[in-house]
Formats: sequence, structure tokens, C-alpha cells
Amino acid sequence: MTLATVHSSFPYVALLLLVPAIAAGVVALLHSASRQAVRWIGLIASLLTLGIAVAMLIAFDAHSGGYQFVTQHSWASALGISWLTGVDGISLFMVLLTALLIPIVLLGASEQRRTKSFVAWLLLLEVGCIGSFVSLDLILFFLFFELTLIPSYFLITGWGGPNRAGAATKFFLYTFFGSGFLLVGIIYVAVVHASQGHALSFSLFDLQGTQLSGTAGMLVFVAMTFAFAIKAPIVPFHTWSPDAYAEAPTGASVVLAAVLAKLGTYGILRFDLTLVPHASKVAAPVLLTLATIGILYGAIVACATRDLKRLVAYSSVAQVGFIVLGTFALTPQALTGAVLLMLNHGIITAAFFLLIGWLVARRGTSKIAELTGLQGPAPVMAAIFTIVMLASIGLPGLSGFVSEYLVLLGTFLVHRWWALVATFGVVAAAMYLLWAYQRVFHGKAEGENAAIRDLTVAERLVIAPLIALIIFLGVFPSPVLNRIEPSVNRIVDQVSLSNCTPGLVCTHAPIDVRSRTSPASSSTATTIPGANR
Repeated sequence: MTLATVHSSFPYVALLLLVPAIAAGVVALLHSASRQAVRWIGLIASLLTLGIAVAMLIAFDAHSGGYQFVTQHSWASALGISWLTGVDGISLFMVLLTALLIPIVLLGASEQRRTKSFVAWLLLLEVGCIGSFVSLDLILFFLFFELTLIPSYFLITGWGGPNRAGAATKFFLYTFFGSGFLLVGIIYVAVVHASQGHALSFSLFDLQGTQLSGTAGMLVFVAMTFAFAIKAPIVPFHTWSPDAYAEAPTGASVVLAAVLAKLGTYGILRFDLTLVPHASKVAAPVLLTLATIGILYGAIVACATRDLKRLVAYSSVAQVGFIVLGTFALTPQALTGAVLLMLNHGIITAAFFLLIGWLVARRGTSKIAELTGLQGPAPVMAAIFTIVMLASIGLPGLSGFVSEYLVLLGTFLVHRWWALVATFGVVAAAMYLLWAYQRVFHGKAEGENAAIRDLTVAERLVIAPLIALIIFLGVFPSPVLNRIEPSVNRIVDQVSLSNCTPGLVCTHAPIDVRSRTSPASSSTATTIPGANR
């Protein structure tokens, strides 16, 4: 697969990281700034980051399946570590999702207590998430991947619910433990690559050509997938997520569920399928089984949940199951649907947690039994909740339908039984979401419920972009699909052409991944070193 090279004259990726990082530092160093001044600094920085991400989307070559806007600098050359960043059609929309949600959180869910610390941690979390999505050096990815733990932990403990300490500790220990296996897998691949006559390197372009035995490839797959499965989270490694999502403050819940969880599924797509494609094929039945279990488990537990935040948390577990199902079906349709679902789920979940956060701010609770008849005093909130709920169910015309349809269609082509079982998860989602909606918004409002305020004009404006995207991506998803598909096809080709003879090394397909190169790159050549493997 040969991909044309196009040059870029603007350092999009570097600015995406520098703007929020500098703003976080400025906010942290301010001692006497007012709450409003701190929020304005964070908001301006996050909106500027979003503007850069949108400009990158416009400049992105939709016909290229390779990495674009690649920048490479020598960092620790003796250790084989370099600053190597870039985006393709998969990471592009994860970056856009992150850049979109941070200003929405600052506008709609910013904390009134210790605002300076909240804004600084939130901006640092944005740096960690975007850095993870754009990193093409595995050690650089690992550093950003781990960086996300620190602000997430302090956001939960500093502004979370009554059980925030336990939830934050559980989240930190689970994900930190899994990251140890990820680091071992990364180092092992790099060492094997160096032992085959190459210079020590952690570049994804170099390491994708590493020849591993079938056993070694499977061990690397297990080590990496273990870390990513915890982060996603995939059943049975999900137990930290309901507590963390429920106890985190609204803004942190939005980022944790909508963005941070995608680092797990993104890691599988980016590194498992690229570095150990044959092992990914061999392990696919196991992951497909875990995916279907997660879909059904998340739906069943959500049906029995009596708290709105936990209901959305278990719904997210089921949606992650759909993403994993589409990923390991290993067909272009299913994998495209999985990537699109990562984006759509982030948008839908963010809208859910914003609405629930505003509801909690008015009523002081997210317990379903204590909420009833809200449609009367808060009709706009009920209407917006309806749209988000129907999108999550997968109603045609809204964003959730397109991605779930592609996942199920692509899976059915090659794994019919798994697709059939997963379909029951769609039915179950309709059951628990409609049930929750009826309990909360139907009936007669009494007491505090009768006096609840509807959404303010400011709140309606904050959530409007998410609702607009839910409708737009349901009616006209082709602009997103056109940019995702070339990168997905490259991955599918690489996995399908990989082969492994028992007792011998596994061979990978020779994929030529040429890219847009920034002038800041350490080389002016038209190809990135190692990209022709």
C-alpha cells in the first residue's frame, strides 16, 4: 500500500500540546487571580486548542490512510526514544473529541470550589489525552498514558462524592498495575527488534517490522491488552469504572468516560493490531467472547441500577463491548464502526453526564427513586435527555445507529453467533434507558421535584454542540467515515496478510506508511524512517 506524501507548513500537533500545557502552568502559578479570571484563562486556552484541532481536520487529507502532520525530534537517542508524533484517520477524531469536551466542561461543569486547581488539573488531563492519541513513539505514548492518571486521581479526590477516596484509589491502582505489563511488552518488542540487527528504537514505524515467534507475539499481545482492557474498561477488568464515574465530579466524569476510556480501545487498535497482528487474529475469539459478555453484563446490571450515574457507567461498559466486538471482528465495516462508535459514545456519554450533573446540582441526588415527574417543570431538559437517550439506544437518524449498525454488520459477515448475541444488548439498552426515563421524567412531580428549574439559556448553549453532533453524525456521517476508512483499511490489510508458521517467526505485511511531515521534523525526507517496513 503506497500512500502519497504531502508537506505541511504548520505545527498542528505541537500546538495542540503546548497551548493547554502552558495554560495549565500559568493557572497553577497564579496566586491571587479571581475564580472568573482562572476560568477565562482555561476557557480561552481550550477554545484555542479546539480551533487548532478543527484546522487540522480541515487540512487533513481524507484520501490518505497514513500518518499525517508527523514531527520527529531526537530526544534520548542512546535509549532509542524520540519525540515522534502524528495523526491518522483514527487518532484525528479522538483528538477532536478531547479538544471539544474540555471547553464544554469548563463552561458547563466547572467547579466553584478551588477553581484554580480544578482548571489546572483539567488542562493537564487534556495534555495527557491528546499526547497519548498523537504519540507514535511507544515510550512517549507510555509517558502520556501514565500522565493521565495524576490529574484524574486528583480531580476525583478533590471534587468527588462521599466515597471519592476509595474510588480514586481503586482507579489509580488498577490502571497503574496494568501499565506495568504495558511497559514490559513495549521494552520486549524494542529489545527483540534491536537483536535483529537494528538500532534500538521505540518508533512505531520501526517496531511494526519486528519479527516475533508465535509464542512471543502472544505474550506481547496479552501484556499490552491487559493494560488496555483495564483502561477501556473491558469485562472483567471493569470494576473500577462504576465507582469512579459515580463518585467523580461532573466534569471529571465527562472526561473519564468520554475520552480517557477511549485510550484503552485506541491502544488496542494502534498497537496490538500493528505490532502483533497475527496474535490479534489468534486471540480474536477470546476478545469477541469478552466483548459479548460485556455487552450483556453491562445491560443486565444497568437494568438493576437505581442511580443515574451508575446506569450510564454500566451502559458505557456495554458500549465498550461493542467497540471491542467491532475491533476484533477484523473486517473493514466492523472496525470502521468501532472507531466511529468511540467518537459517538464519547459525545453521547458526555451529554448524559452533563445532564445528570445539572440535575444533581438542582436536586442534590441522582437516585432514580427520588426523581419523578420532571418533564412537567423541566420540559427542555426532558426533551434533550430524550434525544441523548434515543441516540444511545441506536435510533436511526441519530449518531448511535450508524456506528452500531456497522459493527453488527461487519461482525455478522464473519462471526454470526457473536453478532446475534450482541444484538440482544441493543434491545436491553432500550429497556433500561426507557425505564430510567419513565421513572425520572414521567408521572406527577411533587415536593422538590415540582419546583425544579429547567435548563438555563447558558446550559442549553453548552450542550447544543453535542446535540448538533448527535443529529449531524446520524444523518450525514460520511465526512467522518471518509477520513476513518483509509486508516482502517491499512490496519485490516496488515492483519489479514500477517502469517505465522508453528515454531517459526511471524511475518507482517509490508505497509508503506508515508505521511505529511512538519518542517519541525528532524529530517526533510519525504518518508519517515522505518515507514517502509
